[in-house]
Amino acid sequence: MSDFKVEVDIADGVGRLRWEQQSVDAETLQRAVSLAADDAIIAHDLRRLQVELPDWDATARTALHRCGFRLEGRLRSAIEPEPGVFRDVLVYSRLAVDTVYGEHGFSGMLDSILPTKRLIAHVLFRDEEGRVLLLETTYKQDWELPGGVVERGESPRAGAEREVEEELGLEVALGQPLIADWMPPYLGWSDAVEFIFDGGVLDAVTVATIAASDHEIRDVHWVAPHEIGEFVTELSFRRITWLLEGGRGYSEAGYPVGT
Repeated sequence: MSDFKVEVDIADGVGRLRWEQQSVDAETLQRAVSLAADDAIIAHDLRRLQVELPDWDATARTALHRCGFRLEGRLRSAIEPEPGVFRDVLVYSRLAVDTVYGEHGFSGMLDSILPTKRLIAHVLFRDEEGRVLLLETTYKQDWELPGGVVERGESPRAGAEREVEEELGLEVALGQPLIADWMPPYLGWSDAVEFIFDGGVLDAVTVATIAASDHEIRDVHWVAPHEIGEFVTELSFRRITWLLEGGRGYSEAGYPVGT
């Protein structure tokens, strides 16, 4: 369809790309979106071009992907295409500074649409009596090992070292992880991958200096192995018990795999 029309609304350096419902093949849609996007960004000196479309429009999604647009988010139940049926709206954008063409452009687009997982890194510390260091947080009932969520662009090891210093004021240099565990969805969280590193056995002098140094940590506790199950989730208890028994490698939901 040569008369297929794409329109751009512009305000304050931001453009919104839109088109009315029309019967069009994927190639024509892609060509129209590409030409309109290039023209809008260059001719109007836009810093950002945005598109919103219903999640069921696979043809439009494919066209945007091929034109270098990146998925930014999902507006849940944002439209009602038929009475009582609510569907999501996907938000795509292309910035003037984005690499759009070539391998880097394609990879950048894929990075925005492929699944992502949370990455968590914790550390197992013990004292000379064999007790395990657990942290009591301010935001949940169960206790956990020192550590936390790894930041974007940060390695699991570096994330664990940073979290330990933030939470306890303790500088550590970690080596190989003891285990990598996949955690299924839980309490509203999506699934995640967790690394647990060995913090070793801390001497009595170091143990005496450890205290909470982060507002999210209510207190620190040294807990005997047989009492750990009273304070942590079942999943954490399985993992810690396995670690204390010498377990190493990969597990899923705290259950060793391939052993």
